[in-house]
Amino acid sequence: MATETAPSAESSSPNGSASASTPPLESFNPATGELVGTVETITPDQVQGIVDEVAEIQPAWADLRPSDRATYLKRAATVLHDRLDEIASLLSREQGKPISECYTMELIPSIDALRWCAKEGPGILKDEKISYPQPFFKTKRSKFRYQPIGVVGVIAPWNYPWTIPMQEIAIALMCGNGVVLKPASLTPLLGEAIQSVFEDAGLPKGLIRNVHGGGRIGDALTKSTAGKIFFTGSVPVGYKVGEECAKLMKGCVLELGGKDPMIVLEDANVDFAISGAVWGGFANAGQTCAGIERAYVRREVSEKFIEGVVAGASALKVGDPSEVDTEIGPMVSKDQYELVCELVDDAVKSGATLRCGGPVEVEGFPDGNFIAPVVLTDVTHEMRIMKEEIFGPVLPIITVESDQEALELANDSEFGLGSSVWTKDRQRGERIADRIEAGMVWINDHMFTHGACQCTWGGVKDSGLGHSHSKFGFYECVEIKLVTYEPGLTRNFWWHPYDETLTQAMKSSASLLYGKGGQRIEALKSGAGPLLQVGKRITKRGS
Repeated sequence: MATETAPSAESSSPNGSASASTPPLESFNPATGELVGTVETITPDQVQGIVDEVAEIQPAWADLRPSDRATYLKRAATVLHDRLDEIASLLSREQGKPISECYTMELIPSIDALRWCAKEGPGILKDEKISYPQPFFKTKRSKFRYQPIGVVGVIAPWNYPWTIPMQEIAIALMCGNGVVLKPASLTPLLGEAIQSVFEDAGLPKGLIRNVHGGGRIGDALTKSTAGKIFFTGSVPVGYKVGEECAKLMKGCVLELGGKDPMIVLEDANVDFAISGAVWGGFANAGQTCAGIERAYVRREVSEKFIEGVVAGASALKVGDPSEVDTEIGPMVSKDQYELVCELVDDAVKSGATLRCGGPVEVEGFPDGNFIAPVVLTDVTHEMRIMKEEIFGPVLPIITVESDQEALELANDSEFGLGSSVWTKDRQRGERIADRIEAGMVWINDHMFTHGACQCTWGGVKDSGLGHSHSKFGFYECVEIKLVTYEPGLTRNFWWHPYDETLTQAMKSSASLLYGKGGQRIEALKSGAGPLLQVGKRITKRGS
């Protein structure tokens, strides 16, 4: 975790660097409380200057061919691979993620994303020709052209402080943009490491810049001339980001969290579903926006499922995140720990049954905020824990009598990020998936596509706006421009003069093109004269 004091209100230096009176941001290991490192902070009035500096460098980057930009991204993938252990250690120390998850959930997916962007980016960004089935437009040639926005602002979260900003930055860069990154204040050193990976890969120095200094810096970045903002974080802040971007008539992509449901049908492979629930509910100590936060299980298999999840959760090792066999690390901060405990306590007081887990002390880590995986039963939708995002290692389970009941409960949420359906019947699963109010539905799996950059990522309702990853993430990072060409061999028939001849010709044309058989024959008879006169008119040059 990190702490920071309020930045000085004194003016910054002209080049946007931090002034001597601005205190540093300190980053602490959430497991041990030890200082990991510090970064320089800035004041809000310095942010625009940094955006301006990136904007000065960006045009030269945009002038490169997409294939050349792709070469730099492949180099960045190589740099990341070469520094894999170093960055995994930093990630585990600064965020508290178990070292195994640093590789599987953050770093290896980031290498793959860089390589995917490099391979597919040039094709996605290639001019796209547009066909014209309308006979009126047969002489015209048109295309979509994808041009950089300029400077993209990325406001990153602390729960996946590497892979979320890294993948968004990779796409923004591939599209020809510069980037200003505001890392989470709990994980600032990882933001600096992301910048160094790209710079070590040879990208122009200053094309990617970090800004630190708390929420005021994110607000200043949103209000700056950065052409688009990618924000991952809480719903209230996301709404503010969206409002500020709307005032400035610029776009934003908002990923605001989730309350992902898991629906387990009676024909599911229950053992498989149990394993999926344990991983989907407790990976990253449950601090995952698309983690499983609710499970709805058909009564026919609920007893076996609950017993299996309790056993699986109880077997997970809670402890030192630097050890390769640790499966649950500390909560990222004391505040997050207390929020999770509060929600669990509220549920138990309201009638829920605690089947396992809760706050736990880990020997040798007196300052760590550890929670052993919690499984709750006898919960109801009136409880806070079924409405609010938990963001901790907690899985409430509700037994249901029918698919319809499961579906209604799954949709009974202000969130709509991801969801999963567990069944051996693919068609049945897809029918339910079609009715779930979520941006993503996984059948017999959960959440894995965040590690596959070719798959889109985004939600509905209060889970956010827009998409990251995939070709749709590329479209978020470009201005889509229509370019057309007309050789000018004939005039457009709809140009002046307007008269009875033109009107009759158009009415006949409509019947010839879109009418039924008899209407077409009649239009040809009655409209032949006007059509010929209009044809002569449009072929006359200079008239």
